[in-house]
Amino acid sequence: MRVIGGEFRSRRLKALPGRAVRPTSDRLRETLFNVLGEQVAGSTFVDAYAGSGAVGIEALSRGAARAVFIENDRKAVSVLRRNLRALGLEGRAKVLEKSVTRAIGAIEADIVFLDPPYAEAGEYETTLSLLGKSPPALVVAERLSGRRIPLPVFHLHLKLCGLNWIFSGRRPRRFLPRGRPISRPRPQ
Repeated sequence: MRVIGGEFRSRRLKALPGRAVRPTSDRLRETLFNVLGEQVAGSTFVDAYAGSGAVGIEALSRGAARAVFIENDRKAVSVLRRNLRALGLEGRAKVLEKSVTRAIGAIEADIVFLDPPYAEAGEYETTLSLLGKSPPALVVAERLSGRRIPLPVFHLHLKLCGLNWIFSGRRPRRFLPRGRPISRPRPQ
């Protein structure tokens, strides 16, 4: 696994061994950050269910001002901290060693990336509800192909929060009019 673009391009990252872990692929990260474009620069980026931190580190490499990594697995947090230390990113990163559902409501962010492990995929509804109370500008949710994120929750939060969303299976899908750039919601 490696950083795809930006300041740390081509730098290798440590990954967690085992089949229970499925890091976001290089290809999907590249596509994701191509879609996000300039929005990443200067942002506060949250990598929820961070694992080794590859997505949040990619955001920092591409100019995010800071990143918050949320991960409750002790081994994953250890690998994540080693990756941050190896790249000298400790000063721009905050690691929260707790569950996403306990941490997400108190975080102010511009972009939130959600990619729960297979075993925790049922947490989407709770996490989206918590995000709806203090909405970030953009939520990106990766999901297992064939698995649906509860649409009533999606529509409710889209209406109440005025959020922009990207959901991805094998490739990102933008729930925005074609050709319209992803933008931040207007203050109410």
